Amino acid sequence: MATVLVVTLYQQPAAPADTTRGRPCKVLVDSVGRQGQRVEVRAKETNVFAGGGVLAHCEGTSTTLSADSVAWFAGVKRFDMIGQRNIVHIRDTTLTLDATTATYYLAQERLEAHRNVVAVNRTTGTVLRGPNLTYYRAAPGIRDTIEMYSSGRPTIDYHATADSGEPYIIVADRVRFKGNDKMWGGGRVTIDRSDFAAQGDSMQLDQPTGFGVLVGKPAMEGKGARPYKLTGTRIELGLAGRELRRVKALGEGVATGSDWRLTADTIDLRLERRKLQRAFAWGPKDSVRSRAVSTTTTIRADSLALDLPDEVLTEARAFGHAFSTSKKDSTKNADMDWIAGDSLIARWTQVPDSASAPKTKLHELISRNNARALTHVQSEHDTAGPSINYSRGTVIRIVMKGDKVDTVTVTGHADGVQLEHRPPAPDTTKHPTPTPPNR
Repeated sequence: MATVLVVTLYQQPAAPADTTRGRPCKVLVDSVGRQGQRVEVRAKETNVFAGGGVLAHCEGTSTTLSADSVAWFAGVKRFDMIGQRNIVHIRDTTLTLDATTATYYLAQERLEAHRNVVAVNRTTGTVLRGPNLTYYRAAPGIRDTIEMYSSGRPTIDYHATADSGEPYIIVADRVRFKGNDKMWGGGRVTIDRSDFAAQGDSMQLDQPTGFGVLVGKPAMEGKGARPYKLTGTRIELGLAGRELRRVKALGEGVATGSDWRLTADTIDLRLERRKLQRAFAWGPKDSVRSRAVSTTTTIRADSLALDLPDEVLTEARAFGHAFSTSKKDSTKNADMDWIAGDSLIARWTQVPDSASAPKTKLHELISRNNARALTHVQSEHDTAGPSINYSRGTVIRIVMKGDKVDTVTVTGHADGVQLEHRPPAPDTTKHPTPTPPNR
């Protein structure tokens, strides 16, 4: 039975650039598998019911609808679609939607879908899978931008654009979308991709501005051969198209890598080619000072900058009340050296290891302006132990050889003192042992 439903829908124009204007649409039921029925409730108000497999389309447009059964309630302007054997399938100019049931409220331009919902944004390729979805269409006098809401912990394959490659896999208790490029999530949010994973109680993603944020015990982890992790009170994400370029922790920031740890009020990580390349740390004067720690070296300062090309620590620069300590090894009783100044540079090098990956070793320390240093220097002539050197100057440069201090160079108003270990002198207070007489 062919039936025409004269229903005042608003079909979005085919031109994707025009998202604010709609036009009246006549829904044509192309086929009814079993039967259709009209019920006149009152004058000029007729409800329509059809079942057994219904196919329909919006006259003059590409929008199509299919369901096992449909019902039109004229008084409340509600169009119900039910899938029993086959799912409800709706193909709009901006959205493709599959669900077990769907209801369209014409007065509000609102579509509600329930059970086994799969919605695909035809502009970006973003896919939502979940138990429900509420879709608000753009319509003149109602709203100028599409909006979507979903609860029950849906899963979203989020694409910035249709050709953006690998998606972000976002899971949350509830999500909201506005337009094609803004979204919010709340309740145990997780974001995953092959190169990183992030989590928090709530998140926001604004693709046009390249901005994202996680709050509520947020954490972000970089995946790969040298993984890293960042935590803080709030984590901001900087996006450039499909790629993550920046991760920033504000408040109680802690960043850790395979052979380093960074703590500060604010930590800013920079990424290229999906790998960590640089790290910056700072904070207000009354906050905890920035602190960087490697296996045997600790650096404290008002602000820090770390070079980590392809996630390998090579250099740290400290500014403002810089102070660094280092030990020969990580044992508790190892001798501790320190160096201080207004600014400080520490450089590491990669040392091959036949048993594992190359190890990061401290190679050089340079302190400038009001420089001071205390070092333990071991030479081949020091049989009683290393000598202790305290130096002051404008610039102090310490070069390491292996795990030991090799040279200490001081320039500009240099002074200091060096203490050397000496073997204990003989005790002259003791009486000599008498020698027995010869017989």
